[in-house]
Amino acid sequence: MDYLLKTEPSVYSFAALQREKSTIWDGVTNPVALKHLREMKEGDRLVIYHTGDEKSTVGAATVESVDTSNPKNPVVRIKVDSPAKRQVPLAEIKANRAFADSPLVKQGRLSVVPLTAKQYEFLVGG
Repeated sequence: MDYLLKTEPSVYSFAALQREKSTIWDGVTNPVALKHLREMKEGDRLVIYHTGDEKSTVGAATVESVDTSNPKNPVVRIKVDSPAKRQVPLAEIKANRAFADSPLVKQGRLSVVPLTAKQYEFLVGG
């Protein structure tokens, strides 16, 4: 499965993930976003998206491990893959028909969004 993870770069940026190589993806409180975190599996592909002033994709990562022993607080460790070949801005995502029914467009505040393979490939420039 593929997912998009949103982060405010002033709180945790893709550059920080690049420096650290891996991190626990935490701070998620929305019940729907937590459900998506619980569904993640080792090896799932991730797109990292900066919110705030940037509003664009910035890089790729992979799920390293998932611990759902506490369903209210799943522990998902991610590892960095690579910076985006091309940052895709939100306006371009919204204009792409592949995202017409995506929670990324329909539920703008959702911080963990499942992606179809087609959406993932569009965002990473596959």
